[in-house]
Amino acid sequence: MTGGGVEDLLRPLAPQVLGALVRRYGNFATAEDAVQEALFAAYTQWPRDGVPDDPRAWLITVAARRLTDLLRSEQARRHREDTLAGWTPADHWLAPAADRPQTAHDDTLILLFMCCHPSLSPASQIALTLRAVGGLTTAEIARAFLVPEATMTRRISRAKQVIKDSGLPFGLPPEPEHTRRLDAVLHVLYLIFNEGYTSTSGPRLHRVELSTEAIRLARVLHRLAPADAEVTGLLALMLLTDARRPARTGADGELIPMHEQDRSRWKADYISEGLALITDALTRGPAGQYQIQAAIAAVHDEAPTADATDWPQLVALYEVLRSSSDNPVVALNHAVAVAMRDGPSDGLRLLEQLAHDRRIANDHRLHAATAHLLEMTGQYESARDSYHAAAQRTTNLQQQRYLYTKAARLTDD
Repeated sequence: MTGGGVEDLLRPLAPQVLGALVRRYGNFATAEDAVQEALFAAYTQWPRDGVPDDPRAWLITVAARRLTDLLRSEQARRHREDTLAGWTPADHWLAPAADRPQTAHDDTLILLFMCCHPSLSPASQIALTLRAVGGLTTAEIARAFLVPEATMTRRISRAKQVIKDSGLPFGLPPEPEHTRRLDAVLHVLYLIFNEGYTSTSGPRLHRVELSTEAIRLARVLHRLAPADAEVTGLLALMLLTDARRPARTGADGELIPMHEQDRSRWKADYISEGLALITDALTRGPAGQYQIQAAIAAVHDEAPTADATDWPQLVALYEVLRSSSDNPVVALNHAVAVAMRDGPSDGLRLLEQLAHDRRIANDHRLHAATAHLLEMTGQYESARDSYHAAAQRTTNLQQQRYLYTKAARLTDD
C-alpha cells in the first residue's frame, strides 16, 4: 500500500483510536500526542510491512504503549507508575473485529461532544474538535477562523489543558447539557465539511475524507435528534453541496466553476435526499442558518442549467440569512446574487463596501468575486488585476491555477 493509501485509511481511524484511549485512560492532551505517534508509526511501517489484520487494534496498542511512556516521563513519575500498574488495554480492544463491541462510531461522537464541553469558549470548542476529530492542521484551522496560526496554537493548547483539568468523564452528556453543546457541534461539523469540500491549502481542491466524515457524523446526529430542524438542515446542506463534487474538477483536478459544470454528473441520490430533508425541516417553524443555507443549495441544485437559476429567490434567501448573521462571507454571496439578478454594477457596489471590512478585505474570495463582476462589465484590465490578487491570497493550488488562468486569458484577449 502506498503512503497516500495509508493516509486515507488512517484518517477515519484517528478519532476512533483517540476516543478509545481517552475512554480508557483519560488525559486528553497526552492521549492525542500518543495517537499522533502511533499514526506516524503506521504511516512509516505499513507501506513496508503491510496493513495489519485489525488496523484499529494495532493503533490502539501502539498508542497505549506510547501513552504509558509519556505519562511515566512526567514529574509525578512515582504516583503515575502506581496508577498505571492497572492500566493495560482492555482485551476487547485487541479482539478480532468480528468479536469486538461496535463502539467506534460512538467513541467518535463522544469525542466530538467532549471537545465541545461548556468549560471551553465556543472558539476553542470548534478549534479543538477540528484538530482532534477532523484531523486538520493548526494552520488550516487558523485560516478557517481568519486568525494568525500562532493565535490558534495557543487556543488549542489552552483548550487541551482545560479538558485535562476538568476531569471530564468520557461519555455522552446528559440531555440538558447535550442540547447546550449541540450548536457548537453543528458548527464544528460545518467547518469540517467546508474544509473537505474546498481545502484551504495543498494540491487538491477536495479533501474527500473530511467531507465524508462530516456527513457521516451529521447522519449520526440526525439519527439521535431526528426532530431537530437545524440538525436536519445541516445534513441537507452537506448532501446538496456535496452532490456537485463530481463535476467540480476536470481530468487533471482543475477547478470547474458551477456555471460551467456538467450537471448530469451531480449526484442525484444526494440531491433527492437533501431536498426531502430540507423540505421536512422548513415545515417545523422559524428556519435557522443551516436550513436557509440548505434552501440556497437546493435552489442551485434544482436548476437544470446555470441560466435557469432562480436568482431572485437566492437574493431573498441571502437577505434572510444576513438578517440573522453578521457574516462577511454571507454578504459576499449576497452581492454576487444581486449582480446576477440586477447586473454586475450593482454587485460591484456591494463588494466595494465589503472591501472595508477587515474580516474579509484580504480574503481571496472577495477579490475573485470582484474580478468576475469586473470581467462581466468589460473592465478587463481591472479584472485581470483582481484575479491576480485573488490567486496570491489562496494557498490551494487548484484555485491558484484557475485564477491565474482566468487572468492569462484576459491578457491574451
